[in-house]
Amino acid sequence: MTSAPLAARLTHVSGPLFFPVTAYGPDGGLDLDIFRVHVRQGIEAGAAAVFACCGTGEFHALTPGEFRACVAAAVEESAGRVPVVAGAGYGTALAVEYARLAEEAGADGLLAMPPYLVVADQAGLLRHYTELAAATSLDVIVYQRDNAVLTPETAVALARVDGVIGFKDGLGDLDLMQRIVSAVRSAGLDPLYFNGLPTAELTGLAYRGIGITLYSSAVFCFAPDIALAFHRALESGDDALANRLLDGFFVPLVELRNQGRGYAVSLVKAGVRLGGLEVGEVRPPLSEPDADHVKRLAALIERGRGLLGSGEAGSGAPGAGA
Repeated sequence: MTSAPLAARLTHVSGPLFFPVTAYGPDGGLDLDIFRVHVRQGIEAGAAAVFACCGTGEFHALTPGEFRACVAAAVEESAGRVPVVAGAGYGTALAVEYARLAEEAGADGLLAMPPYLVVADQAGLLRHYTELAAATSLDVIVYQRDNAVLTPETAVALARVDGVIGFKDGLGDLDLMQRIVSAVRSAGLDPLYFNGLPTAELTGLAYRGIGITLYSSAVFCFAPDIALAFHRALESGDDALANRLLDGFFVPLVELRNQGRGYAVSLVKAGVRLGGLEVGEVRPPLSEPDADHVKRLAALIERGRGLLGSGEAGSGAPGAGA
């Protein structure tokens, strides 16, 4: 595995960030063979990094043993080609336990999920992430969303913590993010920032306007060709293609995603299955999407590929090489 720090490896990435789903067999147990195929396909399709066992990977549903096994499998499949970042969450003690398991499994860094259930004040959040960062040698990306919302002052304090290399925003408050970016920059600090909204492509142009270019792509799980085409359009300034994909694919996808609770995970997993990779169903408390919604997703994927134009689709289609 490469020894380069995670921040350096993510600073100039050339593709979307891949958040693989976790594969289960017919009995509901972990299917590491299929998970490995999924991770391998994503890397070969052009993922810039693998974020294993995070939101899309149902971190909440995994036992510690399953978590470690999945992270280790992702690290082995990556073989140093791209960095592997693992989720870590719940209360501080459990987050530290998961962080140490991720380190043992060979991960390059951690995505620090919001603390479980409680709504902490800023001092509590600062202490939580500081203790997590001190628990291992892994670099930490703090995930702002739900019950973990930072003030600019707390973001500055966290950016000064050894091991904290960045912030991922899943809140979508651009006013707050601009104030965080400005405050951290004014303090002379330069962490990484990530757009972490459920379908980040939809807000990619807006986030790019405040200097946030890294983003997670759930679409990459099931339609990497579409995700890569959009990423290239953003990088090259091809607004015509970006807007065509936004209007014809990503906006309808978000509208479909909003039809059911948990669709940010379950609909993505259904998309992977549509591509021929049997990753299984989601675990409770999530539920499978409505059958009609899955049919609509299939039609939408076909429509998205039709928007790419000749030469864009094909090699990155989900299920290729399965």
